[in-house]
Amino acid sequence: MKFKLLLAFSFWALLVAVSCNKDDITFDAPSQELRFSTDTVFCDTVYHQVRSETYVVKVYNNEDKDIMIPRVNLEKGASSLYRINVDGKPGYDFKDVPLRKKDSLYIFVEIAPEASGPEAIAEDRVVFTGPAGQQHVTLFSVVQDAEFFIQTPTNPNVIASHTTWDNNKAKIILGDLTINPNIILNVEQGTKVYFHKNSGMKVSSGATLNINGAQDQQVILRGDRNDADHDTLPKNWNSIRMEANSTLNMNHARLFGGTRGLEMKQTNATIKNSFIHTFFEYGIYAVGSTVNASNLVMNNCGLSCIGIFRGGNHSYTHATIANYSRTMSAMDRTGIFATNEWKNDAGQTEQGALQQLSIKNSIVYSDRDNSVQFEQTPGQQFEFLIQNCLLKYSETSEAGFPFDNNANVLQSIKNEDPQFVNYFMAKMNLRVKTTSPARGKGNVSVAGTVPFDIVNVSRTANPTLGAYQ
Repeated sequence: MKFKLLLAFSFWALLVAVSCNKDDITFDAPSQELRFSTDTVFCDTVYHQVRSETYVVKVYNNEDKDIMIPRVNLEKGASSLYRINVDGKPGYDFKDVPLRKKDSLYIFVEIAPEASGPEAIAEDRVVFTGPAGQQHVTLFSVVQDAEFFIQTPTNPNVIASHTTWDNNKAKIILGDLTINPNIILNVEQGTKVYFHKNSGMKVSSGATLNINGAQDQQVILRGDRNDADHDTLPKNWNSIRMEANSTLNMNHARLFGGTRGLEMKQTNATIKNSFIHTFFEYGIYAVGSTVNASNLVMNNCGLSCIGIFRGGNHSYTHATIANYSRTMSAMDRTGIFATNEWKNDAGQTEQGALQQLSIKNSIVYSDRDNSVQFEQTPGQQFEFLIQNCLLKYSETSEAGFPFDNNANVLQSIKNEDPQFVNYFMAKMNLRVKTTSPARGKGNVSVAGTVPFDIVNVSRTANPTLGAYQ
């Protein structure tokens, strides 16, 4: 009993001592400058009245004493588009902020702006005032006005009449947006289309999607997370799903960051001067479809950049189809996969003729052993032509066709590094270096059908393989 009383007395004595020590802490004025984890916070591109992600700034006290920061405030005060949280307290102006020696405090930053035009810059500063003067951290964000398309139980979210989207407002899609049968949607140059997580677009039978970008004003189709990390990640949204007998015309577009890019079933598609990259499964997933593509750049797709199922009719001219990925390194990652078969939603296998697969003046390469894989079904038509191309080709049977002494493979090169400037997603540049084996190896007649490259450089003389001259 005495031992228990002694133990209890010791505990309370220790608690009182700790409490007394805490009460006795004195905070002095800073005698040197604070240190910050960053001097500028670049927030996402944010949309009208939509709250951004939360960003963190750490403030460090490098002194051997506890200090009291006299004032921490947003320079624009209550009128600022930003809001901050300092040491767990929200607001825009804080007095006497304590910071223990050799310690740090967190400042959380977010923005939920009102747009004043199609696109504007929101800027402010978090100001730290002390005896030595002022220090600051800059807050910076691009603010876009936006138009929302939201699917709910009471709103099926459809486009029911011929419609044109311009670049005055970003288009934000939550859920599925459906273009009704026989309806035309025109997406004009410079328009930005953002898909929320698990969202996508459906182009119904007989409908047409025209994506009309320009070289200096691409149409952007991507997930709605604009931070740098999400620029290089797939599965931020679902896909653009083209139903039977729908039509796609796409020029000068950049499509990236979803599960599948263009998901086509018996679709007619014309694709020019466009970038399709960073999809968890396929950039182009085509079932029994007709696709004509030129000046196409693709990279970073988990299963294959292009997946051709149940045959169809395909032409890829002056395409750069690469497949390099750090985030999906364990997946198949072919450049082009083609087969006569396809499993429908009921799990039944359907077959169809590959009437033609034409790959001309192109590069199909990756860091895998093989970038092209054909699976030809016995008894089914499977016609292909590979002309003046540079391929990564496995010498085993993995590719599904012989490379050498094959009448369907003409004037082509295998297993020579194309020497891309940079194939990593953060700074992707799939131009080839001056020493590349792809230089000057294109067929001149083929180049004449696509006389200018993806950045409008003439290629009629000494054409380089791929989308870039």
